[in-house]
Amino acid sequence: MDNYQENDYNYDYQQPDNTGGNKSLMGMKIVIVILLVVLAAVSVLYFMSVQRSRADEAALRESMDTLQVQTQRLMGDMDNLKFDNDTLNRNLSYERHKADSLINRLKSERQASYAKLRQYERELGTLRTTMRGFVRQIDSLNRLNQKLVGENLNYKKEITGLRLKTEAAVETAQELNQKVARGSQIKARNILLKAVQKNGKDATRARQAVRLEVELVLTSNELANHGDRMIYVRIISPEGYNLQESQGQVFDFEGQNTPFSASRSVDYRGDDLPVSVFYNGTGFNAGKYTVYVYMDGLMIGTNEIILK
Repeated sequence: MDNYQENDYNYDYQQPDNTGGNKSLMGMKIVIVILLVVLAAVSVLYFMSVQRSRADEAALRESMDTLQVQTQRLMGDMDNLKFDNDTLNRNLSYERHKADSLINRLKSERQASYAKLRQYERELGTLRTTMRGFVRQIDSLNRLNQKLVGENLNYKKEITGLRLKTEAAVETAQELNQKVARGSQIKARNILLKAVQKNGKDATRARQAVRLEVELVLTSNELANHGDRMIYVRIISPEGYNLQESQGQVFDFEGQNTPFSASRSVDYRGDDLPVSVFYNGTGFNAGKYTVYVYMDGLMIGTNEIILK
């Protein structure tokens, strides 16, 4: 065989081309980086959303607490009001009961919302408006009283001894007339408000009650006129509303149309007369029920019951 040299053959050896693989790896890294950035952004947004939600909830709770404090302050202002007028005192007591009901609902609120907050704010606004009305009435009565006092002083300076004697006689006659009038008023005793079950037994729980019964005794009075009498009862629910079997049930009390819950006509003959008046209703709620009894244009008694 012929001898040959190694250089007689030219071997052209080339390295493998990995450019395509490197590009794929680089693309995957970029995608991963982008996904990590997106995940971080989403996490930040979620965290910010949770923080805002908590902040809103805290702000709402703070608003509800502030509303409760304002209502309690308003009740304190109501307690400081004093009237010599029975009607104004009853109206003030009614508004105080509404304010107390609002405070209880604010304390027991577990699912606060801005809609409920606005509702409570409207109720508080109504109470404030009523309170301002009471204050205006007090101012008006005080001014009137001051005017009357001044006129009375001037009048006393002008009257003579004869007029003083005449006035004394008139006052004595008026006092006697008032005593006779008071003596002829029919009073009530043993007023009882109770809840009744379907079987006629007394109920202690609201869900058992199918009606409310008001029991009382009209006391004997020899000076009172005999004849038919109409008895009206007003029953106030735990929410502060006047219970009524039908809309439009009103009676004249001190010149105003006053809603009533039930009524009954009785024949009074001067002796003790036991009377029962029934209110037939549905859906009684737990809480305190208050009854006011009226006859001959006067409120002759009140009582209350608490249903569990």
